Amino acid sequence: MQAGGPLLSGRPRLNESLAPLSSFSAVTPLIVATALFMENLDGTVLSTALPAMALDLHEDPVALKLALTSYLLALALFIPLSGWAADKFGARTVFGAAILVFTLGSILCGLSTTLAAVVLSRIVQGVGGAMMVPVGRLVILRTQPRAELVRALAYLTIPALIGPLVGPPLGGFIATFFHWRYIFWINVPIGMLGIVLAWLFIPNLREAEVWPLDVKGALLSGVGLAAIVSGVSIVGRDVAPPMLVGILLVLGVAALALYLRHARRVATPILDLRLLAKPSFRAALCGGFFFRVGIGAIPFLLPLMLQAGFALTAFQSGSLTFVAAAGAMAMKTTAQPILRALSFRRVLIANALLCCGFLVVNALFTPDTPHWAIMAILLTGGFFRSLEFTALNALTFAEVESPEMSRATSFSAVVQQLSQSFGVAIGAAGLEFARGLHGDTVLRAGDFAPAFLAVAAVSAVSVLFFLPLAANAGDELTGRVREG
Repeated sequence: MQAGGPLLSGRPRLNESLAPLSSFSAVTPLIVATALFMENLDGTVLSTALPAMALDLHEDPVALKLALTSYLLALALFIPLSGWAADKFGARTVFGAAILVFTLGSILCGLSTTLAAVVLSRIVQGVGGAMMVPVGRLVILRTQPRAELVRALAYLTIPALIGPLVGPPLGGFIATFFHWRYIFWINVPIGMLGIVLAWLFIPNLREAEVWPLDVKGALLSGVGLAAIVSGVSIVGRDVAPPMLVGILLVLGVAALALYLRHARRVATPILDLRLLAKPSFRAALCGGFFFRVGIGAIPFLLPLMLQAGFALTAFQSGSLTFVAAAGAMAMKTTAQPILRALSFRRVLIANALLCCGFLVVNALFTPDTPHWAIMAILLTGGFFRSLEFTALNALTFAEVESPEMSRATSFSAVVQQLSQSFGVAIGAAGLEFARGLHGDTVLRAGDFAPAFLAVAAVSAVSVLFFLPLAANAGDELTGRVREG
């Protein structure tokens, strides 16, 4: 195989020969995007409908963050297994089964009548999502030429961005004029279509020699991640006694510490920490974690501010926030030339600070801010956030070889989901702090500024991890001519 060819240049895979892969190259990203579309549509529709759900379930709107974090909890638990499962059972088999589980979880959400039932149903959805998106991305990484990776990842998410584009107004329309339960039934026909397309077109790639499953590592990392996500999700609330929250956090830290010790002693750990020795992987993973903390809080904070703080309806809120996805979609065709002209390092540093600035601007919104101004800020902010995500997603795999790809995909996906959990938790903590200052439980418009400022400050820390990057890091992904 020629240099610069597909990332498939490792050990041969079973069930699919290398020759037919080119026939899948055109349709595979679109099928994977079906899963991304379903997941993103579900998340944005749910975020817009949270206040309406809280009213119907007689729950505090801030407590509804559990509907978001329970999904992220399941992702953190099961994503580490996704790479191994794809190598063992085949990408098509795992991908199709994951879509089925996600769809069943959606049906259960639509039938839920209590917050506890919603949380449990979202966990079922998370089990499907944990396998669905990482395995789909793994197929793309293994079938696309390295020099086309940025373009492939960018175009891959264009159909998926339709979800965030139509999700907020659709969720707002359903929650305002119908009932929030209907938002979960949208996934059923999409899921059924995804299963059929996956069976027909997704190559069943798998490794001839599957690395042994690290059962002990999976248990330690799973307990650690689950305990930490659970702890940060309920901290500051009356959901559980403070002692239980403390026990969960201590248990999580202890389990992860034991995992770190374990990972250094086994040849194929479930989360391979040796990948952090690669400078581009380390910068994208660690810097991306802090950057995504701020961005992960937006789907929770922004609709809640517009509805609970500014007294807008769910439909009005969704009609404002959807423009962020329009901005993200506009960026996808420009990511490759921007990165080629400026380099990954320059883009990641300058753009991260710019995105943090847009988070700060969100803190300045008031009920009197013209809607056209809010939409302009969200549109522009969505453009630059999407540029940062595309750069991070591509740079993560710049130095990863094919035999390491499944473990790298699982590792990066775990960190991404963990960062979103922390984003929601920090945003909610900021709301609790501001609400506590005026001594009641009513959310006011001014309560959201501390939350946006807190997550913006955390996101700015990402720059410290981008600064050590080499000037030519990731150049081969864009075809950029190296200076000097």
